[in-house]
Parts: sequence; structure tokens; C-alpha cells
Amino acid sequence: MTDPRPQIDMAKNEDLQALKRLAPESEAAYFEKCLQEQEEGRRLIFLAWVEENPAGYVFLNRRPRYQPFRRLDIPEIQDLYVAPPYRRQGIGEALVKACERQVLKEGCAQIGIAVGLHAGFGAAQRLYVRLGYMPDGGGVTYDREPVRTGEMRPVDDDLTLMLVRDMTP
Repeated sequence: MTDPRPQIDMAKNEDLQALKRLAPESEAAYFEKCLQEQEEGRRLIFLAWVEENPAGYVFLNRRPRYQPFRRLDIPEIQDLYVAPPYRRQGIGEALVKACERQVLKEGCAQIGIAVGLHAGFGAAQRLYVRLGYMPDGGGVTYDREPVRTGEMRPVDDDLTLMLVRDMTP
């Protein structure tokens, strides 16, 4: 009998094709850039496997664009993705927990994540709250910049709420 739990590994250069299979609409250059940034120590890429199949990925960005996270040295979980056939099986949670274990090893006091505000992010919103993530208090952002009262912004993937989780015991 095979183990139904996903195996989470740090992505390697030879995993580029697996990453591209998970998100074919993304350009190959994007994942190549991410792997290069991993080599430079700017981010980590975790890849979930179910048996021999890539099932999802997540990035842990050590130098996020969101200024409050950058100023406070809070690494940010980014681009969590689980392929449709593997959703609702705990893979997203396993990927988030891999990032959390990494920041604990690195001695970080907090970890951050952004979540979109439209219904397409409903499952992610519920997951992050269940895992203990709370709004950082900065309000809504658009492309990682604060949205001011009265500003009009499209409700798309760039309209987010920044969340943090305290990692201290």
C-alpha cells in the first residue's frame, strides 16, 4: 500500500519540468528565475509529490516586497499552488508547514503570507485562519502597497490582505 501523504522536498534545478507541468500557463522563465533566486539564497521552493507526481509548490521569500515584512525581517510564503486533482487532501497545509519548519530552523519570530480577497481564495482564507494566521494590521494591499481610504482598485489576484503568524513558542 502506498503512503497517501505528500512528500515535500526542496526543489532542485532538475525539478524545472515538474514545476512547469504544475502551472503550464506560467512562463518557463519565471520558474527558472525562482530557482536562480533559490541558489542566491533569496527564496526557497518546496515541491509536493504524491507518489511520483508533482502535486503542488510554494515559495518562501526571504526578501519580500511588502515593506513591513521586509523591515521586520519576516519571510513571506508566496504562490502556494496545489494542482486540482490533489486539492482537499492536506497538500496545501503540508506545504505551509514546510515553510513554517524552515523559518523555525532559521530562528525567525514570525512568518507572513498574503491572501486574495475574492471568492477564488476562499479555501486559502479558511486554511490560513485555521493555521493561526492573523491580519498584520496594515489593511488591504494592492500589489503589496497599502490601499488608502477612497482608492479604487480592481478585485483581482493583486488585492490582498497580509497575514502573519507568531512562530515563538
